[in-house]
Amino acid sequence: MQTSKPPPQIPPQTPDCEGPLPPKAIEGLELLNRGRYWEAHEALEAAWRAEKGPVRELYRGVLQAGVVYLHITRQNYAGALKVYRRSQKWLTLWPDTCCGIAIRQLQKDLQRAILEMQALGPDRMAEFNLSLLKPVVYETH
Repeated sequence: MQTSKPPPQIPPQTPDCEGPLPPKAIEGLELLNRGRYWEAHEALEAAWRAEKGPVRELYRGVLQAGVVYLHITRQNYAGALKVYRRSQKWLTLWPDTCCGIAIRQLQKDLQRAILEMQALGPDRMAEFNLSLLKPVVYETH
């Protein structure tokens, strides 16, 4: 049986949070905010692969948030819940804002969407209010 590695422990005030977002991460955030979740995943994955420092795990958490939204739009209840839980282990490592990305706000928005999805249940996913899929708040330096 394969076990997953625990996420790395990121110091709360990591200097990586002060740096600017690379172009691929910005592209991914823009795509995510336009509802182009698959393309956002691809761009954020490229940023994740290119980054060698700890901030790469921030990109992983944000790209997984986009995958949660993608699963919700495809009415994939189990997939959305699974990826949501996974995304939290990466997003909770960071301070409220990191590299200009409002991480806590993203977590709150994801939680609201998941709670609504759970209230509907897997059989009523078509009734999900897509306006709950909020854009990621971020600033570029």
